[in-house]
Amino acid sequence: MKELAIKGTIIDNNSKDVYDYFEIEHTAPKDIINELDGDDIKITVNSYGGLVNAGVEIYTALKAYEGNVTIDVVTAGSAASVIAMAGDTVRMSPAGQLMIHNVWTQATGDHNEMDHTSQVLKQANHALANAYQLKTGRTHEEIIQWMDEETWITAKQAVELGFADEVLFTNDANISLLASVGTPILSQETMNKLRQLKQNKQENKTEEQEQSFIDQLFF
Repeated sequence: MKELAIKGTIIDNNSKDVYDYFEIEHTAPKDIINELDGDDIKITVNSYGGLVNAGVEIYTALKAYEGNVTIDVVTAGSAASVIAMAGDTVRMSPAGQLMIHNVWTQATGDHNEMDHTSQVLKQANHALANAYQLKTGRTHEEIIQWMDEETWITAKQAVELGFADEVLFTNDANISLLASVGTPILSQETMNKLRQLKQNKQENKTEEQEQSFIDQLFF
């Protein structure tokens, strides 16, 4: 059985070069999809989430995968909790948690743009709720309410509610848990600055020039 890990921030493939270069913990869709070769897989999830579209891409690929998918959850928040729902078997660390909540974004514009953004977010909530509903068998209305309340779910509760199939270590299940902390999604402005820093390093800028640039970075 092949073993994979989803940890750190869930990002899109286009941002991977910056996260890789600066060794920021992350998972992009291609990190998982490129490893799907037909074998049964076990994926350890330890992530507070990230980009919705990237999470949905991973979830969809795993749901369509012909091999058996076992997902072991240490922490699965936001987009990572959606990915966890793709497991044929979902197992939770006894100290682990799932977190589901409403989709959020940033927007600028007039009141029409704000109204439109609100509707887009509501539709995204309903779309993601389908993944939770498919796994749990709970009603759509229940799940939407839990998302609206930002619900944190323990291992025992996850099994009771249908988000997970078993709690690890209680039935001789075994796993090597991977420690991880959440990392923020970098803004496009910060991404551009980091790409410039990467280019400066490659062009052998002086240490003084490099430090001056670093001082301008805001995460």
